Amino acid sequence: MGRWEPDARGRLATAALELYSERGYEQTTVAEIAKRAGLTERTFFRHYADKREVLFAGSGDLQELFVRAVAGAAESVAPVDALAAGLDAVSEVFVDRREYARQRHAVITANAELRERELIKLATLSAALAETLRRRGVAEPAASLAAEAGVAVFKIGFERWIAASEEREMSQLMRESLNELKAVTTGGEVASPASPTAPIQYSD
Repeated sequence: MGRWEPDARGRLATAALELYSERGYEQTTVAEIAKRAGLTERTFFRHYADKREVLFAGSGDLQELFVRAVAGAAESVAPVDALAAGLDAVSEVFVDRREYARQRHAVITANAELRERELIKLATLSAALAETLRRRGVAEPAASLAAEAGVAVFKIGFERWIAASEEREMSQLMRESLNELKAVTTGGEVASPASPTAPIQYSD
């Protein structure tokens, strides 16, 4: 039997992000990540295909959670409100992870290859959400438009949440961003950011 390595995956992820932040993504090797984590390169490759995937390993789980929440929303709600359920669900994943998210975002933003990978992940998420909405009976092009809007709200809400001066929870920022999108598309008033507990205004 192999040696027990408690939380090897988490240790490798932490070590990788530290090194990417200190030295840059391109300048960091798998050997250095493994050494920083106190593990071997062989252990690294048991958990990650390459050093890029350390940053994107949770994307599939996040997409599954988002899609499942949208699919599970009440059948009577509008597509945008089904997406709101998904946004609420994924916001829970990021509780107490703001600093990690800030560091990860900084690493990705600094590298063209990683930025492209992030865009591919978002496009995949949009396609999955559109398919989920179609299964809920939403026709095209409404399903794809709503899915793209949901991903845009997620992206903008996330970027607001990781801003250096931001202290509000992600769920609140997602709700505000979604309300602002609704206001833009319906000609209504945008909810004031000064109302931290303002709920999502669901469609009739």
